[in-house]
Amino acid sequence: MNYMALCAKWTRTSQPKGTIKPLSGLIWHLKVWALLALGWMSCASQAQTSTSANDYPNKPIHFIVSFGAGSSTDIVSRLLAQRLYERLGQPVLVEQKVGSGGLIGNDYVSKSPPDGLNMVLLTGGHPASVAILNKLPYDPVKDFGMVSTIVTYPMVVSVSKDSPIKTFAELISKAKANPGQTSFSSIGTGSLHHLLGEWINIEAGVDMLHIPFKGAPQAFNEIMGGRVDTMIETATFSFGQIKGGKLRGLAVSSASRSPIMPDIPAVSETLPGIEFSSWLGVVVAPGTPRPIVDKLNREFRLMLESTEFKQKFSDFGGTPIASSPEEMRSRIEQEISRWRRVVDIKHIERQ
Repeated sequence: MNYMALCAKWTRTSQPKGTIKPLSGLIWHLKVWALLALGWMSCASQAQTSTSANDYPNKPIHFIVSFGAGSSTDIVSRLLAQRLYERLGQPVLVEQKVGSGGLIGNDYVSKSPPDGLNMVLLTGGHPASVAILNKLPYDPVKDFGMVSTIVTYPMVVSVSKDSPIKTFAELISKAKANPGQTSFSSIGTGSLHHLLGEWINIEAGVDMLHIPFKGAPQAFNEIMGGRVDTMIETATFSFGQIKGGKLRGLAVSSASRSPIMPDIPAVSETLPGIEFSSWLGVVVAPGTPRPIVDKLNREFRLMLESTEFKQKFSDFGGTPIASSPEEMRSRIEQEISRWRRVVDIKHIERQ
């Protein structure tokens, strides 16, 4: 029964018997029409949401890239954009909004209209930035509409091929015997590389010295020159150098050994409890209707099941992994808590 019919029935059956004073009768009818208006707006809103989900996307999608050309986020964003275009039939425009460690691109999407037409890949560095920065231009969880994780890849602890350190256990033993003298590299204070190194320090009860660099190539040169003991880097960079015989992989940070290089043990085999993989995951603007989010989630899941994606991700040390929006949100919340703990325990200065 529609709202007009319901009102008519209510007027016939529910109106007080007897004489109704003009003013009270007017008020009663106004209440009825107010309820009718609320019901009509509710139905209109539901119809609009349903239509927007069925028609989505009815305009070009903008895939924002928050890191530089050639980065893993750039490569994966372009791959996803191409497949979305093929599957959804709308152009997917890749736009770079680079700067401030990804904050500029992330902020742009967080403040976009809630229509699913702007998206960006968050990275494993997103929770770390929350722990190390005093102020962000957005709430790291509430200001994003989570869609799905896309790929995970471990961090790798490695040494020069000429290093006397042969295993991760030997690295920890050396660090215990020489407090503050065994060093590890990172790509900067507050980076995932740095925070993982400090987490290892905490769990192993050692004091390895942190040496920050501007990037992986600079750290690699110092490792090869014997001026830094160990390197903490992404699998994207490290696996290639290990395969090329320049680095010796001591351990991967993932929960288990990487299927790409199964001979390298997991850190947790020596230090139980340290399990971490960096990741990339798609988000849209907050408030995007759930049917649109679900549609995107289904599309990404189908993509990640393909042999093509598994092979392309394997090329840079990654494993495709889809998630629900809730699982992605939980992952970010847990990692924010973990990195804040590391920052607090090690008294790392926030920026």
